[in-house]
Amino acid sequence: MDATDRAIIDVLRQDGRISNVALADRVNLTPGPCLRRVQKLEADGVIVGYRAEVDPAAVGQGFEILLDVELTNFDRGSVDRFEGTMAGYDEVLELYRMFGAPDYFIRVAVADLPAYEAFLTDRVMTIPGVLKVSSRFPMKRIKSLRGASDAS
Repeated sequence: MDATDRAIIDVLRQDGRISNVALADRVNLTPGPCLRRVQKLEADGVIVGYRAEVDPAAVGQGFEILLDVELTNFDRGSVDRFEGTMAGYDEVLELYRMFGAPDYFIRVAVADLPAYEAFLTDRVMTIPGVLKVSSRFPMKRIKSLRGASDAS
């Protein structure tokens, strides 16, 4: 991967819907070679997909919570059951198994505080082997994967 490939990736991270002609112009290529590079980056698995950014509030996920979860048991069955169950919930945006404490870091998004209380009580706390859950509520997003800050 050279500097031009990196430039293509940087532009696509900012605007995945940019036309090939505009992308080529931004990275100082002609459209044909630019398209071939993008296709190669896709074929090589460097670019793994494109997505639409959606307003979380518009889809009932405007209230975000960060969870730290600790388990009582770490046998394969308990871990697989917990991870499979949590990964299956639409409210779970990100799920990480951690080294050290806590055992898991989870980013959850729901409509509001009552929806979170129901999610926590009826889903998370009913999974066998959950020892402790700590909830943290972000005050303000400073930086996200999108790179933009917001005042919410």
